[in-house]
Amino acid sequence: MLAFPCNQFGAQEPGTDAEILEFATSKYDATFPMFSKIEVNGDGAAPLYQWLRSEQPGDGETDAITWNFEKFLIDKQGNVVARFAPTVTPEEIAAELPAHLT
Repeated sequence: MLAFPCNQFGAQEPGTDAEILEFATSKYDATFPMFSKIEVNGDGAAPLYQWLRSEQPGDGETDAITWNFEKFLIDKQGNVVARFAPTVTPEEIAAELPAHLT
């Protein structure tokens, strides 16, 4: 699991990278890598998210990320194999992992 903070959704992550990391680790006991804050939609979207969205456009009318905690599953070969809504938990995704580990 990798986290890319983004402040494009209700201004939920307005702080600095250090403040966001402190919040995630102290409040939610996050232990996964936390990267610098980026944009995931619009003209300023990070190249990673431009690629993720093009590989798995989602089920909506656009390929836009709908909210923080939207997730992508990438296999060992670097293929984007699935996209999950923000409400889907990592535990729910875990069932799909074994098929992509071999």
